[in-house]
Amino acid sequence: MHLVITGASRGIGQALMTRYTAAGHRVTGTSRQGGGDLAALDVADPASQAALAHRLDGQAVDLLICNAGIYPDKGERLADGYPAGMWADTFATNVTGVFLTVQSLLPHLQRAPAPKIAIISSQMASSTLAPGGSYIYRASKAAALNLGRNLAVDLAQLSIPVGIYHPGWVRTDMGGEAADISVDQSADGLMARFEALDTATTGEFLTWDGRPHPF
Repeated sequence: MHLVITGASRGIGQALMTRYTAAGHRVTGTSRQGGGDLAALDVADPASQAALAHRLDGQAVDLLICNAGIYPDKGERLADGYPAGMWADTFATNVTGVFLTVQSLLPHLQRAPAPKIAIISSQMASSTLAPGGSYIYRASKAAALNLGRNLAVDLAQLSIPVGIYHPGWVRTDMGGEAADISVDQSADGLMARFEALDTATTGEFLTWDGRPHPF
């Protein structure tokens, strides 16, 4: 199986890449700068997307994991924070970046016998669970959830299922040391979710351990 994992330089993306590689799969992991075992991909840049597609040179992609994301608005204050540029940059990565990655790699997915797309969203995408704060990140992840569900509808005609996942509150640079679960727990759970994803479950929003998440 050939996988493409965006945002694989650290955290959940790196853990997934390590596990799939150890299991004998071929993994194209990406980071913004590339280097080492990672291909360069700025998910928000169409030219960078085209360069990655060219690098793959017609290879089939069995599983695309859209994991790259940023969370720049921690600690911002409603009174004087959340600048417009921060909104634009976050949506460019967390939303447009997902769409461009799916769009640019769709021909590669179509070459696989049973392709799948996994979008890493967050519980912070939920409109039902809305405790306030982190407005930019929450809005971007909500948009990524909406994008994933609509892609699931349109890609059903190509038999490409799309799953959207909350990876848990994970002890990473983004999640912090106070988070609930380890990177290993999250990665193991997500891999089980990806394995179970099929055309009958496309469009579902699930937690890392398989529970339906409120929208």
